[in-house]
Amino acid sequence: MLEAIAVAWLLLVLGDFLSTFFYHVPEHVFGSLHLKTHHSWKKNFRHYAILTLNIQVLLDGILGALPYLIVAIFLWSFSPIGVIAGLLLGQFHVWWRHVTALGWQTPKLVATLCQLLFITTPERHWLHHQKTSLGFGDIFTFFEQPAQVWLRWLRLLRMRFRYSRI
Repeated sequence: MLEAIAVAWLLLVLGDFLSTFFYHVPEHVFGSLHLKTHHSWKKNFRHYAILTLNIQVLLDGILGALPYLIVAIFLWSFSPIGVIAGLLLGQFHVWWRHVTALGWQTPKLVATLCQLLFITTPERHWLHHQKTSLGFGDIFTFFEQPAQVWLRWLRLLRMRFRYSRI
């Protein structure tokens, strides 16, 4: 039982790390798929929950989930139940963090528990939808500060690359 819990937690932390630093933040600097499909003010909960058949939305979701799936492959031999639980918890969190679009607010006790566990709440994630340079970390808030540094560094790299080609 403890092994399954440890594997689920490890899958979520490593998956969030890889997704944040190798897909999400770089996509905000160098790409447009994520910004176009996920951060438009015209999107609704159906869109965020990937209940749409828009191929770009599905691709963005798959690319964001790919790091979790890669970690799942490596952790499978330790605990298949932990991997399945971690993937289910991760998907539940994707849906939950987008309920702000429905007008839902996190109860105070749940928000306090999430703050203690460094878990992103729907309100925190909505901040990311409003100000795309804030609120990184799909699941865990402790990736926020390192993601900010990574974002600034990648923006400088992009500017340097642009000016070096002129």
